[in-house]
Amino acid sequence: DVQLQASGGGLVQAGGSLRLSCAASGFTFDDHAIGWFRQAPGKEREAVSCISKSDGMAYYADSVKGRFTSSSENTKNTVYLQMNSLKSDDTAVYYCARLMSASGYQCYTDQVHYWGQGTLVTVSS
Repeated sequence: DVQLQASGGGLVQAGGSLRLSCAASGFTFDDHAIGWFRQAPGKEREAVSCISKSDGMAYYADSVKGRFTSSSENTKNTVYLQMNSLKSDDTAVYYCARLMSASGYQCYTDQVHYWGQGTLVTVSS
């Protein structure tokens, strides 16, 4: 079975950092891009970052560019999201997800094939 286990959320002050991890299993890791999405209270789920397996490049939403960094540790089938300079607007439940293809450029919720469970990130101002 496909499993995506996200971890690393928590409470942090504005300006602080967190690193989220997504451990994947049950599928060929190199065949699918992995994305991070988030959903704040009362808002729709949105893409944060997707890391492409086809070329190793990462896509970032404009709101997180320069602050967040995605990386992949293929030997551990794990993707990370390093979040720096956190703002209160970053408060949300963060989900990792497997995209349908190896390309991360179609980083949209309708390209998600499997969702992991979420991890809550709360940024206090």
